[in-house]
Amino acid sequence: MTELDDPLLDERGMSRLIWRCRRGMLENDLFLERFLLKHAKTMTVRQADSLAALMAIGDNDLLDLLLGRRQLMDVDLSLDCEGVREVLDLVRKNR
Repeated sequence: MTELDDPLLDERGMSRLIWRCRRGMLENDLFLERFLLKHAKTMTVRQADSLAALMAIGDNDLLDLLLGRRQLMDVDLSLDCEGVREVLDLVRKNR
């Protein structure tokens, strides 16, 4: 995949993603805030779409994923794809 195939997320898209990443559980907010602070300038559209897909799951399941207590296939099989795994790994590294 080239940079043309996966462009950087624009400012408007990042604003929407930041809003979408606001959670009801403080622990998730802290994980996601650290991740976004570190990766906001280099986040691609594909990564943003993958992170948005993770935001569709409940707070408890998300926290279990971020802490490595559960795997994607255990939470939602439709999320178990390369892009979501990549973003999940990046978020986990920033904890």
